[in-house]
Order: sequence, then C-alpha cells, then structure tokens
Amino acid sequence: MNVLLIGSGGREHALAWKLAASPMLTRLYAAPGNPGVAQEAELVSLDIADHAAVAAFCKDKAIDLVVVGPEGPLVAGIGNDLRQAGIRVFGPSRVAAQLEGSKGFTKDLCARYGIPTAAYGRFDTAAAARAYVEKMGAPIVIKADGLAAGKGVTVAMTLGEALEAVDACFEGAFGGAGASVVVEEFMTGEEASFFCLCDGKTALPFGTAQDHKRVGDGDVGPNTGGMGAYSPAPVMTPELIAQTMREIVEPTMHGMAEMGAPFSGVLFAGLMLTDKGPRLIEYNTRFGDPECQVLMMRLKEDLLVLLNAAADGQLGHVSARWRDEAALTAVMAAKGYPGTPEKGSVIEGIDKAEASGAKVFHAGTALVDGKIVANGGRVLNVTATGKSVSEAQAGAYAAVDLIDWPEGFCRRDIGWRAVEREQA
Repeated sequence: MNVLLIGSGGREHALAWKLAASPMLTRLYAAPGNPGVAQEAELVSLDIADHAAVAAFCKDKAIDLVVVGPEGPLVAGIGNDLRQAGIRVFGPSRVAAQLEGSKGFTKDLCARYGIPTAAYGRFDTAAAARAYVEKMGAPIVIKADGLAAGKGVTVAMTLGEALEAVDACFEGAFGGAGASVVVEEFMTGEEASFFCLCDGKTALPFGTAQDHKRVGDGDVGPNTGGMGAYSPAPVMTPELIAQTMREIVEPTMHGMAEMGAPFSGVLFAGLMLTDKGPRLIEYNTRFGDPECQVLMMRLKEDLLVLLNAAADGQLGHVSARWRDEAALTAVMAAKGYPGTPEKGSVIEGIDKAEASGAKVFHAGTALVDGKIVANGGRVLNVTATGKSVSEAQAGAYAAVDLIDWPEGFCRRDIGWRAVEREQA
C-alpha cells in the first residue's frame, strides 16, 4: 500500500515510525513532515490546506490511504474532499470533526443523548458569559469554542480570573476560536485519556493514557498542548473502560450516525473520573499528542492493518493487542513555551539518547546546515518503556539527560500519579 501521512509534529513522527514497520506498506509519503518523519517517509512539499492539490498528488502517486494526523485539516473538511475524489481516508468528515472543532457542538450532543459531562452554558457575547460566571461563581472553567492549539481553556479558581478569561476570548486572544465561549462547571477527580478507533459503526477500544497539561512540575503554570504522557493509565480499570464505552462512546457513535455524520477515525475522550463515575471533559478527533507516542510504543498490532480496517468499515474483524510494558514520554520544549518559544537553537545528543534504549520523536524541529534545531514550542518527545511506569520514567529521564540542548526544558515529574501508586 502507498500511504500519505498529513502533519508535522511528534504525533506524526510516531505514526510514521509505526506505519513504516508494516509489511503491507509499499511507500510512505508525509506532508509536510519534519526531520524525524524524514527518517521513515519521503517528505513532499504539499500545501495541506489545498485539498485539490492533495487529491492530485494522491492520484499521481496511487495513494491507497491518507492518514490525517492533526485536527486542523479534519475540521477544514479534508476528509470530505478526498473521499469525494475517490481517495480513502483515515479520519472523520467535516461535520464529525466538530466533536473537536466546536466544544459547544459536543456539549449539545451530550445534552441530547444523556452523555455524562459538566453542566455548561454557551455564549456569543462577553456580557452574557460574564453574567453566567457571576451567577455560578468560582472555581469554573472557561473554554474558547473552537480550535486553539490546546491553549483555549482556563480553569479559573477565582471569579476575577474567570472574568479575565471570558474577556480574553472575546477580545481575540484565540482568534476566531474565541468568538463563542463555553462556560462549564468545575469537575473534581482524576483525568484520563481513552481512545477508540471507529469506522462509523464500530468503536474499538484503543488504549488509555494520562497527559500532563500544565507547564510546570507539580501541575503548576499555564495549560500547554501537553508536557508528557504515559500509558496505560492504571486508574482506567476494565470496569471503568466498559462504563465509558457504554455511557459515553456508544451514545456518541449512535448520535453522530443519527445526525447523518457517522464517526470514522480516532475518537479520543478526555475523561474526568469523578466519584459519580467517568464524565466527558471533551473530545478530540485525532490521536493525542503526546499520547500517540506512548500508544505506538506499546501497540503490538500492525497499525496499517487497523487504520485500513477503520477506513473500510471493517473494525469488527480486527483486534488491538498491547505489550505488557508501560511507556512514558517527556516533552522537551523551547524556552518561552507556552508563550513565544525561542527558535533556532541547536540540539545535539539525540543519537546518544536513542543508544540508551529510548526513542526520540521529533515534534518542533528543523534541519539547518546539517544540524537539528528547535523550530517550535514542543520540540522533542523523549520516550521509553519499562516493566512499570517508574521504570519507563527512569529510562525517559536518563535519555533526556543525554540530550545537549541548554535552551530546552522539560517537566521532571511525568507519570507521578502512577509512580505514587506503584510505590504505595
């Protein structure tokens, strides 16, 4: 099979690495990719926002499957346009991608189908949102409705912070994503990530993970796109997985089909495990980043077989098996992230880190004069496996210490919840 992978981050490097191992693969192309992806795929300069150009490339290269990594192209309808051109796609339609593209869309779906989630209000003006916040009080959660690269959410512990967050959204801090705002009840509990591969009819459970969104050790500082993750999440017991499928995933699949937009692709449920059971925080309609990296390290199956089955509506005939080991990834970010990251600094020692047994996935890197340089906020995903989360954590941080990049930083406590459980 000839495959085109869309995207340029750490998630796409992990997908490329796993796809490249498939005996079914003939050629793997990636657009736009990054220096890590280039180790596994042939990079092509395609404007992924130009869907007609992507379709023409696919016809020219006899592409059998397009795998869409990031959410932006999905929300922009690349799945619709490629399918209309007769090209097979792993990823949802434009309407189905609204599960991620509009938080309000998802909240309304939850209300309609009785899916457990936080109480909420949707607002198109700052005055109405502010009035709701003042009525509900703090703590409270303010979310830009649209895509904001993981940064449009404020968990406000005070009324002042909540009102500032509302104003920031409507004043353009997140561009068009903040033109509408969702204000949610503050939920307490432990967060977990749960993944399913979907083909419009069937949802195949596809692993658990825990992400770490805050920039600093001890979960302090602003939210980021994710500073690290580990898999599996021990807190997601078989009973909780079954309950999540029954109460959250299956009603979602039913609801999307009923509205004429059956969901096909990755359904990634961000969950809050409350004392009343799992409740949906939000959906993503693609693999998480950096959760994808730890899932790919643990997946036993041929990824291409699974994605192909999802695109064909045949997930009922395949299964997903996992290695017993835990996997953990620590994100190395550029100074200034999650604000304005410093770009251009040289990174050395990646080969030493990988020689130690870790896998380093490239996220925001570029190749300049033969050297790897920082070219984004989240730059590297240093990933290791072990018999326990503690062992995987030790392997990942030993590898981090072999990377020579003074302008980079990382959290040093990724996996702390699971490590505490293992040591208890």
